[in-house]
Amino acid sequence: MTRVVSVALCLVLALGVDRALADPVDIARSVIRAQIQAFLEDDAETAYSFASPGIREKFPDQGVFFEMVKKSYQHLYRPGNFAFGRSKLVGDEVIQEVLISGSDGKDWTAIYELVPQPDGSYKINGVVMVQTAPGPAL
Repeated sequence: MTRVVSVALCLVLALGVDRALADPVDIARSVIRAQIQAFLEDDAETAYSFASPGIREKFPDQGVFFEMVKKSYQHLYRPGNFAFGRSKLVGDEVIQEVLISGSDGKDWTAIYELVPQPDGSYKINGVVMVQTAPGPAL
């Protein structure tokens, strides 16, 4: 019995942790990070690959999607710096804050909604941008 457990453990370690066992928030953050990197590299195809089926219905062409991001989400397209804020699970969806130092010198919060897919991945289903109130001067 111990040998079976040892073999099973070795297989799990060799194959990596199954996505079903992975933390949905960690997966969501990886997706967001990868999409922002694709924006920074002007890689429309990769950025579009993280869009949910619902977003793809609204923007069936990756070029149109990318132009929409450039116009409406310029702080995501070219963030100064970004960091992950609070996250929340709502059912099996992930709501994730991303704190952004915008290229305009203002601070922004992007609130992402990510939805699970049948293959266990998560896709971005929407983003709301909110300008963050300035804190006290340092």
